[in-house]
Amino acid sequence: MNAAELLLGPAALARHGKRIALIYGDDRLSFPELARRVAKAAGALAALGVRRGERVMLLMRDTPDFAAAWLGAVRGGATAVALNNKLTDAEVGHVVADSKPRLAIVDDKFAKRGFAGVQVVLASSFHNEIEKHAGAPAAVLEPETPAFMLYSSGTTGSPKGIVHVHRGFASLGLAFRFVGVGEGDCVFTTSKFFFAYGLEHGLLATLATGATSLVYPDWPDADAVIELVTRHRPTAMFSVPTIYRRLLAEPRARLAPFAAMRRFVAGGERLSPQLVDHWRKAVGGELLNLYGMSETFCACMMTPPGTSDGHRTGLPFDGVQVELREGVLWVRHPAQTRGYANLPEETGAQFRDGWFCSRDVFARDAEGYYVHQGRADELLKVAGQWVQPGELEEVAAAEAGIIEAACVPVADGDGLERLALFITAKDDPEAAQRAALEACERNLPRHKRPKWIRAVDELPRTATGKVQRYKLREILKRELSGKD
Repeated sequence: MNAAELLLGPAALARHGKRIALIYGDDRLSFPELARRVAKAAGALAALGVRRGERVMLLMRDTPDFAAAWLGAVRGGATAVALNNKLTDAEVGHVVADSKPRLAIVDDKFAKRGFAGVQVVLASSFHNEIEKHAGAPAAVLEPETPAFMLYSSGTTGSPKGIVHVHRGFASLGLAFRFVGVGEGDCVFTTSKFFFAYGLEHGLLATLATGATSLVYPDWPDADAVIELVTRHRPTAMFSVPTIYRRLLAEPRARLAPFAAMRRFVAGGERLSPQLVDHWRKAVGGELLNLYGMSETFCACMMTPPGTSDGHRTGLPFDGVQVELREGVLWVRHPAQTRGYANLPEETGAQFRDGWFCSRDVFARDAEGYYVHQGRADELLKVAGQWVQPGELEEVAAAEAGIIEAACVPVADGDGLERLALFITAKDDPEAAQRAALEACERNLPRHKRPKWIRAVDELPRTATGKVQRYKLREILKRELSGKD
């Protein structure tokens, strides 16, 4: 099979006709037009010397040219490796050394990044190459042929390479079908294409289901999201809780266009009951929780419409198997990778007999829904009792003057682990700190209350939006060492 043909081959085009595949600014690219560009991109890559089995790296903004280049690599039998544009030069160097690409297509604004020993083609030049080349035929490939690599966000160390094969594309769009999004719908996904969440729901799942993707090239802030929704009126929005929080900080009148949208989905980080409630009151729509991971590429489970309470993660999709082993979720997904590139020990630790250990702690509620409890490696004992940092974060985030919160363990002067709570304030940082303290004293037993509460301008995050907790620990450690 060839995954690019699965999405844009003759059978797919017969189903989708001349529907619009991508909206990008003022441009609208139909399914047949995108299919031609992908075939031409495959031809351009072949002319540049890329052969079947080699890797093509992309450091590009989200554009139709990215879609053509990424899918063109897959169509030709190469392996597409997309990089996020917030990586440091050292992190780029790590991924280059780990994946050993034959060629890198680099957006002109990122041209000075380090690609030692790799042939670099500027994105503007590749655009011209696409225009002048004839389309290349799709390679005939086995289902287990590598199609693309994802790199983990690197919250605890160097990014890990995750190889996915052509077979996995058959599982695209599980979340869309679960909530009734498909042909004729327009989907806006705020996450970027280098990230599993953005790649699936912002590009590949729309192609698989005949929907239209509203594409934005850069990292959207609240103003950009509002402008795009106002202008294009998408049917569904796939985003992260942070974006929804930032939108709620805007005047209610600016959120009026969102009332016409049918589905709102949040993934990538912890959702809260307060956020679900505030969004429903402001917009009238329900925030649905979506859970997935880079190792499965395609989403795993979701809150069914009409059941979201901010606690529930949801139910697994058809074909996705899950088990709780001592509270930790193990997954068997039809799109699952077989392991990490060049990391046999980590592969052996997390992949066993076709199952993947997520290292996420779950429980099941009285109605059978799975409820995310946090990371197994985030649980800590305070005064001999287990504490999940997410409990403190929910309590603090419920306060009106607090945008978001993150809790981390930090050793005190006696070497004992204590809790530090970091918050971002809507207006007055000092008032927000007092509100967080009072909320914790009011709602939490003594052993779960933070020893330190600090306000920061923003929480440090990886390029995929996950909070970099080790950086928060470093902030407090520097402060405490300075006092010593």
